[in-house]
Amino acid sequence: MAIADAPSPPVATTSPAVDEKRTVQAVEQGKHVVDEVSGWLRVYSDGSVDRTWTGPPQVEFLATPYFPSPSDAAADGISLHDLAAGDLSVRVYLPMGVDERRSLPVLLHFHGGGFCISSASWYMYYQFYARLARTVGAAVVSVYTRPAPEHRLPAAVDDCYAGLLWLRDLARSAVAGDDDHQELHPAAAALQGRADFSRVFLVGDSSGGNLVHEVAARAGREEDGFWAPLRVAGGVPIHPGFVRSARSRSEMDRSLDTPFLTLDMLDKFLAFSLPVGATKDHPITCPMGAAAPPLDGLRMPPMLVAVAEKDLIRDTNMEYCEAMRAAGKEVEVLLEPRVGHSFYLNKIAVDLDPDVGEQTAALIDAIKDFIDRH
Repeated sequence: MAIADAPSPPVATTSPAVDEKRTVQAVEQGKHVVDEVSGWLRVYSDGSVDRTWTGPPQVEFLATPYFPSPSDAAADGISLHDLAAGDLSVRVYLPMGVDERRSLPVLLHFHGGGFCISSASWYMYYQFYARLARTVGAAVVSVYTRPAPEHRLPAAVDDCYAGLLWLRDLARSAVAGDDDHQELHPAAAALQGRADFSRVFLVGDSSGGNLVHEVAARAGREEDGFWAPLRVAGGVPIHPGFVRSARSRSEMDRSLDTPFLTLDMLDKFLAFSLPVGATKDHPITCPMGAAAPPLDGLRMPPMLVAVAEKDLIRDTNMEYCEAMRAAGKEVEVLLEPRVGHSFYLNKIAVDLDPDVGEQTAALIDAIKDFIDRH
């Protein structure tokens, strides 16, 4: 089964009875739907947003918060912790079975969802990042970000940058020998004691890849002393949501629609999330465009950019990589044949399609190799 044969993008997703019940409830509350992304999100006339999944029920588990028991997490080779990080919430994955004398690189993870949907707690992220933490032997810290349209950009950028600042403060208190472990969540204390904060990597899926670029660029505007002892050692945007207002050739190829990205999702999520009046040429969605700060003026870490052959936004992903290289930045490109946008988050395809399973393993191996070399 190829990724294209996985459950189709959600259209005509609910039964007439469910749709009628939802409509009656909205009318009773004096509101109506003014816009929606089928299956994923509905925006109402009073400004409220409903993110109840209404797509195919067989894939709902992927988009459902997952809070495994300690024994279930241990069976996946990690311990999992949700905790406060200043004004943020983060999800921390700590690998088990790693030599206690070995320091752990830190992967600061920014989830995708077009800035509008998904959560660090969703199962689609758990199943991949638990595996990545275990395989790499790294701590993963995933940031819960505020969603649009209630919180338009740059809110998500601010949240992810705050996550990096939290890691810096954790690193500084470790170096200073502050005896405040009793005030830390046990997972934060474990992270403080085990992490190599000189090897922090920013990792993001889809729109989270945009956040990798933005946070890295913002961090690079500060002197090294601002971050010490923390160092951003690299960035890993996976299928980043880089686009332009003008359609690329790959965007025009409707055969590249997948359960995780359709043209309708792309257009509407960005309309909901970008600042009011902004177009896709905004610097957050088009960092290689004329409206963005010149790339050659940015201080950026080495990057590993994963680009899927059958990604709707493949062409602009490649344009970003070429522009970064032309600006003198260190960019490695992982080209993934025969697979589409965020294929590795589709656990059904990962388990049932040998090719998708192999490509997912190759992605993890490439990330591990990149981290090992930096």
